[in-house]
Amino acid sequence: MMRWTMPAALVLLAACGGGQDGEAGPEDSAVIGPVQKAERAAPPERPTAGAEAAAPAPDEDGARVDGDTHPPEIRGRWALSAADCTARKGADLTVLTIGATDLRFYESHGELVRVRQSDANRIVADYRFSGEGEEWDRRMTLTLADGGKALVRRDTGEGAVANAMRYTRCAG
Repeated sequence: MMRWTMPAALVLLAACGGGQDGEAGPEDSAVIGPVQKAERAAPPERPTAGAEAAAPAPDEDGARVDGDTHPPEIRGRWALSAADCTARKGADLTVLTIGATDLRFYESHGELVRVRQSDANRIVADYRFSGEGEEWDRRMTLTLADGGKALVRRDTGEGAVANAMRYTRCAG
């Protein structure tokens, strides 16, 4: 049995070449050592779509909004109940913490997937959530109110909460 295992393994290993047929390059027809490969110039970088907008554009208030993160004014710690702002960790059940690219709730975590609209005081974005062994997608609109002292959250999509939720900004 052992003598058939070794040749079979070699045949399988040879079949897993990893190259693409019809795409032979200079490496396939010439002997190139490690030093020669290292001396080869890197291919020029191609600009990606939207690369011309490398610097964030200021909105009407002059704040920088980059379209890839939560606006800085929206980031921070918020709670549905003001008492949760000062509650010890684990007892702060209604706290929402907004980072540059994520949302953290008591028992779930959302990663920013796509910003649909954004300015200094509002963002409409898609998130990928996970928590309690589950994963789901959700679109949310987060809007500052009361001069930045409150945050209004509206969810859309399957399983979304029907009504808007109003959070209070937690100190610090």
